[in-house]
Amino acid sequence: MALPDSDPDGFRVRPAHASDLPWLAEFEVTIARASFGVEAVTDPAVHSRRVSAALGRPGELTLVAAESAGPTVGWAWLSRRTNAMTGAEYGNFRSLAVADHPQRTAIGERLLAAVLDHCRSNEISEVVGRVHATNLPMRTLYRAFGFEPVHLTVRRRLSWADPA
Repeated sequence: MALPDSDPDGFRVRPAHASDLPWLAEFEVTIARASFGVEAVTDPAVHSRRVSAALGRPGELTLVAAESAGPTVGWAWLSRRTNAMTGAEYGNFRSLAVADHPQRTAIGERLLAAVLDHCRSNEISEVVGRVHATNLPMRTLYRAFGFEPVHLTVRRRLSWADPA
């Protein structure tokens, strides 16, 4: 995928590199906290190992948004998967996170657009993503890009003291 080297808004989208890992691990910790609360895995080393294994691996798209003369300000991760029942290939949209930045919405939009462009150019006709019910910014971004809710996960916590 051809991505511009720089943009007039001061950041660019490019493939992630090993030098980005400290930022990417922190983004993954942020995503974990938003998705799992107190049960989140918050050790950056765990996330760094996971992300490191995906960098440059076939079927994995790992992108960052970086300021021209500064840090990584956003991250997106897509894995190409095959449905075990149908054999159809699809994109599993694993991560999208953006730092607290004045252009946060635009950065998220650019990253998601780059992921979808990659899918189009690689003939991936379906993309699935998960988002925590309370993550309104991501739900709004998904909706703006034409994603539709398909499943709802429900949970009830039980303790042995609960009567049922």
